[in-house]
Amino acid sequence: MTQAQLITRVSPQSLTELLQGAGYRVNQTEQNAIVQLLSASQGIGYAVRFGNPAAEAGEYVDFTFSCALRVQGQLPAGLAELWNASRRFARLSVQGEFLVMEMDVVVAAGVSADHLRASLELWDRLLQEFIVYLREYSQSAAQLSAQEPEQVPAEEVTAL
Repeated sequence: MTQAQLITRVSPQSLTELLQGAGYRVNQTEQNAIVQLLSASQGIGYAVRFGNPAAEAGEYVDFTFSCALRVQGQLPAGLAELWNASRRFARLSVQGEFLVMEMDVVVAAGVSADHLRASLELWDRLLQEFIVYLREYSQSAAQLSAQEPEQVPAEEVTAL
């Protein structure tokens, strides 16, 4: 068995090549001297944000896949918490008017190229589950509100 060379750091270019090799379109952007990659899967846009710098300039020992969806209206209570309690690997949070799903990938101790590809495949699957989860959550919330009996004002209740 041959030992695969371990990847201990990534760069915007190396992750661009990984994403393109998997068939994704990638745009590299820079804002306030911070580089991020923008891509999409199943029509859902996401970013790759770099974390802790490696010893080499422009390289990093971890990164985060991040998908932020703008929320229109009020989010149902418990939406993010239910996701986080029922899913592994990616976390959901409410950040202002955005619902954000994020997944960290650490390469610091050394990972194989297969591990990086598997992390990308996992992210892709989680994005698909995320959309299904939001649809199902909103449908079940709509069904529950349709089943609730009409609220009778308190003064009418006491008069009965």
